[in-house]
Amino acid sequence: MSTGARQAGAGLLVAVLAHFTTSPVPGQTVRPEPLTGGAAVARAYDAILDARFDELPAVLAATCGPAPREVCVLLEAVALWWRIQLDPADRRLDQTLEDRTNEAVLAAEAWTRREPDRAEAWFYLGAAFGVRVRRHVLREERLAAARDGKRSMDALERALDLEPGLADAHFGRGLYRYYADVAPAAAKVLRWLLLLPGGDRETGLREMLEARERGRVLRSEAAFELQQIYLWYENRPNDALTVLEDLRARYPRNHRFAQLIAQAHDEYLHDPSSSLRTWQRLLDAARRGAVVEPRSAEVLAHLGAARQLEALAETDLALVHLEEVTAAAPARPVGSHAEAWLQMGRALDRMGRRDDASTAYAAAAAAIPGDDPTDVGRRLTRARRSRPDVRAGEAHRLALEGWRALERGRLDDAERHFREALGIAPDEPVARYRYAQLLLRTQQLDAAFDVLEPLVGRMDLSPVFQARASLDVGRLWESRGDVEHALERYDIAAKKDGADPVTRASARNEHARLTLEIASRVR
Repeated sequence: MSTGARQAGAGLLVAVLAHFTTSPVPGQTVRPEPLTGGAAVARAYDAILDARFDELPAVLAATCGPAPREVCVLLEAVALWWRIQLDPADRRLDQTLEDRTNEAVLAAEAWTRREPDRAEAWFYLGAAFGVRVRRHVLREERLAAARDGKRSMDALERALDLEPGLADAHFGRGLYRYYADVAPAAAKVLRWLLLLPGGDRETGLREMLEARERGRVLRSEAAFELQQIYLWYENRPNDALTVLEDLRARYPRNHRFAQLIAQAHDEYLHDPSSSLRTWQRLLDAARRGAVVEPRSAEVLAHLGAARQLEALAETDLALVHLEEVTAAAPARPVGSHAEAWLQMGRALDRMGRRDDASTAYAAAAAAIPGDDPTDVGRRLTRARRSRPDVRAGEAHRLALEGWRALERGRLDDAERHFREALGIAPDEPVARYRYAQLLLRTQQLDAAFDVLEPLVGRMDLSPVFQARASLDVGRLWESRGDVEHALERYDIAAKKDGADPVTRASARNEHARLTLEIASRVR
């Protein structure tokens, strides 16, 4: 996660958001439901998280009714927040969100004046301030966010004084306690200046987990916050992915969850293969119209797939995705058209096509939105100033042509392209790995072994290819009757962080099979 994102998330100490669960905290007596119309609110919140925004007017009409009118004002603001999450760089809904959150705050304040001893009213006031905090954080309005965060906490504490079993407020307090403890020093100074209470990481996390496990209405919102914490501060990316996969399954129309899954595989597990599969799945869903705003989702999926294909040295396939986006020239998501041209320029540079790359960079510059919210300009300047090795690019292109020829069964063409590539860059590791696949295909096992064995553990080779090479060479060791080296190579492949899970699973299976065979021989 970027420094800016961390500062926005934790530095403000104010992520006390709009939550509507009804579960008691352990050890407390179960009380009657403290939130009026909780079941109807739960249905409305599910509609929001599933991005069924077109249905929301009818859903809210059925909600308030059973729930107080102030709740639906707040839910309208929550829905706007989630719509913005689909394209955070798009500011078209910012003013509407600000108006709705202000309206929600005013409505809840009036409610607390009418019924000052009603915990529910104070809770919804805290929740309304919490949604306003989210808007401030998104647009880096840090002081305003901190002030509203304090107002939110004051309202939540008042709600808990009146109704200690109000799990919604316990969740918000847990969130605050967590961030207040893990925040950087500068943010803690801000907390002190605003007289905000201190934090407790363990207690805060425990309260949030309780809301997720037993909450009636907002388990999913609690889960969403927890996955961010697992990624940003707890170093638990696999737990975060478990949470996100559950959210994607429950809310398939909301493509935000698929994006976050793909990004977690990429940024936290360094697993381009799994990230690519997630983007490809989203692309398929977008083309079927199975997600909200399918055209924007399709653009995001093309860009994400292209990034991962480039990481897997599949530059020619990455270009296919990028050409789809540049041809469409999309206005949304904001900055996506310029991003596609920038990625295309980098891919062309990697193929040794500097002139074509320069043309793509010029197109990227022309497509940058006025305020450049996605920071394309800075990255474009760096790309233009780079001096790629043209001969290395030519070798990469030839090796790719050899790889495609091998996939199509044109072995003579593959041999020719690989030899040309390695003649230019004899030690290029991906080209050597792919050439070894030709040697395996043609049963030149000793030659393949000589190419593959030195690739195991090479620091200039990505974990994806290191694991594949280790699995292949393990099988070659085994064919030579050297089970000790075979087991060692299988173990390396099975445990390689960032490797394709399919490769790791194959290596585990080979290791288990060979171990059993050795044991049976001993018996």
